[in-house]
Amino acid sequence: MNKKSGTSKAAATKLVKSIRRKTRQTYSSEEKIRIVLAGLRGEETISALCRREGISEGLYYSWSKEFLEAGKRRLSGDTARQATSPEVKDLRSEAMALKECVADLTLENRLLKKSMTGDGGYEE
Repeated sequence: MNKKSGTSKAAATKLVKSIRRKTRQTYSSEEKIRIVLAGLRGEETISALCRREGISEGLYYSWSKEFLEAGKRRLSGDTARQATSPEVKDLRSEAMALKECVADLTLENRLLKKSMTGDGGYEE
């Protein structure tokens, strides 16, 4: 009988965890920045701020650390430029191919127009 109750307890805790995950509040980056900046201003204690916002102090401190590290990297120029990312390179090569296609079509269009006006070498 202990096996059944142990199994049902495990199932119950698994169910509770899944419900908590699904109902967990997600914060946008703007909200995280607002909360971290409010804590850095020091107008109220971190514990009061966390209670008001409904987050744990550990979560606040991890956001604060990420925020400060990102600022430090940005100010020191260590952030990777988007121009070096593979996605941007792919987009640039695609744009170049499209430009070549437009150039070919434009040239063909001009040749057709010239042939229609009689300047294309057709003699009447």
